Amino acid sequence: MPRFSVIVPAFRVQAYLHACLDSVLDQSFKDYEIIVVDDCSPDACGPIADEYARRDPRVTALHLPRNSGLGPARNAGMERATGDYLIFLDGDDTLLPEALRTIADRLGATGDPDVLMYDYARTYWSGRSVRNVLADRLDEAGPASFRLADRPELLQLLMVVWNKAYRRAFVEAEGFAFPPGYYEDTPWTYPVLMSAGSIAVLDAVCVSYRQRRRGNILSTTSEKHFDIFDQYDRVFAFVDARPELSVWRPVLFRRMLDHFCAVYASRDRLPHPSRAAFFRRATASCRRYRTPGAPAPRRARLRHGLMRLGARRTYRALAASRRIGDGARRGAAALRRAVRGAALQAHYRIQLRLPLRPRDAVFAAHGGGGYACGPAAIEAKARELVPGLRTMWICRPVDAHTVPTATRRLTPGTFAYWSALARSAYLVNNVGFDRRLVKRRGQILLQTHRGTPLGTVGTDLLDRPAAAGRTDFEQLLRDVDKWDFALSANPHTTLVRERAYPSAYTTLEYGSPRNDVYHRTGPADVARLRETLGIPAGTTALLHAPEHRDYRSVQRPALDLERLIRVLGPRFVILDRAPRGRGGGGSRTRTVTTHPRIIDVTGHPSLETLALASDALLTDYSSLMFDYVNLDRPVILHLDDIEAYEAARGTYFDITAFPPGVVARSQDELFDIFATDHWRGSRSAQLRAAFRARFCPYDDGNAAERVVRRVFLGERDGLPLPVPPSARRAVVPAQHHQAGARVARG
Repeated sequence: MPRFSVIVPAFRVQAYLHACLDSVLDQSFKDYEIIVVDDCSPDACGPIADEYARRDPRVTALHLPRNSGLGPARNAGMERATGDYLIFLDGDDTLLPEALRTIADRLGATGDPDVLMYDYARTYWSGRSVRNVLADRLDEAGPASFRLADRPELLQLLMVVWNKAYRRAFVEAEGFAFPPGYYEDTPWTYPVLMSAGSIAVLDAVCVSYRQRRRGNILSTTSEKHFDIFDQYDRVFAFVDARPELSVWRPVLFRRMLDHFCAVYASRDRLPHPSRAAFFRRATASCRRYRTPGAPAPRRARLRHGLMRLGARRTYRALAASRRIGDGARRGAAALRRAVRGAALQAHYRIQLRLPLRPRDAVFAAHGGGGYACGPAAIEAKARELVPGLRTMWICRPVDAHTVPTATRRLTPGTFAYWSALARSAYLVNNVGFDRRLVKRRGQILLQTHRGTPLGTVGTDLLDRPAAAGRTDFEQLLRDVDKWDFALSANPHTTLVRERAYPSAYTTLEYGSPRNDVYHRTGPADVARLRETLGIPAGTTALLHAPEHRDYRSVQRPALDLERLIRVLGPRFVILDRAPRGRGGGGSRTRTVTTHPRIIDVTGHPSLETLALASDALLTDYSSLMFDYVNLDRPVILHLDDIEAYEAARGTYFDITAFPPGVVARSQDELFDIFATDHWRGSRSAQLRAAFRARFCPYDDGNAAERVVRRVFLGERDGLPLPVPPSARRAVVPAQHHQAGARVARG
């Protein structure tokens, strides 16, 4: 008997059904069956189901003799189900990677409850993905399982069938089944939750809920939306048959009113001639089931009262007035923004006519983020070496705490911000300043970039639309023309960037200032960093830092970290840092883990701190590998999708032919590398040394000083010469020494 029966009704979803079924079959958790119910679909859903059933014995294809709707199709699937738990997945939706394992683990941890509720993300046709805004209702704190009365706020979540797992024995004992018609989820989910003897929650996104541009049943204009009244009749009949559930009537009544109002407010559901009849039916249901005791939010009270009274004309007038009021408020806000924007630009134009301040310098990183990367290293060294220099850092208020107290903070879009951009003699950034920046005669703009490029950058992306996204190449070149200096860590970077960012700037091949910290931090400081991150003493910390995938709209985890931590054993922890999107594109849908030895460090402001605190790096295409080898600690590459990555973004050299450490082409190969200790053996050290010699010739801890002396002090001679690699000493934490000793003894 399988753990899960995944029931997939299919009707006119031929374009999505492959992805739906693949999302289940690709799960690492394999103890399941899939029951695809072809609801007499006129398209290719039936043949697709048959194709999957032939390929995999876990897939069963059912073909209904006539179209019956979602409810009866699900009932047909339940009749064939044999799993411990029922999971319903619509044919145009998908499971996220590791969803079934995450669900299975949570079921085991909570004692196999009757119902497990988990989260979802809406995935739009454009590729944008947004997590459920009420995700906080799934907080796992508190008892492992409970009754609905203990957490009634769960009824605020979307009342659908596919965000829950149901114990089949419970469903069969209660005789639950789906009715025909639209809104069939309503008379299923409310009775199930009210009757469940035990409920548990899982704070993890497990389902990608596709928001189709066209073709969604509930966005179809039809009188079938009147089915909602029959569905709530069924809900209240269920409650009336069980007196112990009468306590839920007030809540159900208010939820019913909310639902009626939502359907009536939707302009594309009800045919216009039917709207008056719908309102009358809604009023009749309200009068029939009215149960005071669950107050509505203030904004909804008048709307509910008018629907109960049947005052449709007043209701329409109220809705129209609110639309007008909302439009007026939006217009007023837009006007205020426009007036303020015009005032700021007028202020900026005035500031541009005033003299430059020769001792003022403005710094920024990551588009207005916290104090980090190359600009931070240069800012600190500039304050140390340049007499009288006044430094300012552009950052959002939320990141202001990361900026040193000696440095003035500038909030983007303020008058002080535009004054600084107009009058400061030095401008330093690792991305770009505001496109409206006017580069003045006498201003010096230093572009530090963000590490050594492996993936294609700049104008080299012209023929790679997936990676380029919405890049405005004309604006990019206008920004490049403002540069006076650009930093480079090595000859490879110089050759790549001078071609990819063509202009008349001067390249300073001085090394990477952000890597100076790797040569200037002591073991005691590293120990403190590890303690602040919660790394237990005596453990080996593996930093997992994958790169953004341009060919994916949603950044799904490619690696099963919970399985990896089991392979590594109890003396390891994983610092997991999710990739950041480029240009605002894409977001990662994370599988939330509660494993005590997997620490989510995605929000940590300093990548350098994470690198220093770790004992090894696990990555794929991230430029962090070029910096990390300065620490002379193992690097492991997991390149299971290298063909897709190279097709989308492209690389400047074959990383498999010249890697910084051992390479795994699959998850199983990666686990084998860790199980056999090849990741930190002599071959790994040889690869790392060759990689460091090629890409870190100037990273000796003095890169920031060379930059400051050249750019801020105008020195061309007498700059600190690069320390020979043999004379450099990177920080090595005690745990790394111990790991190396164990390998040597082995």
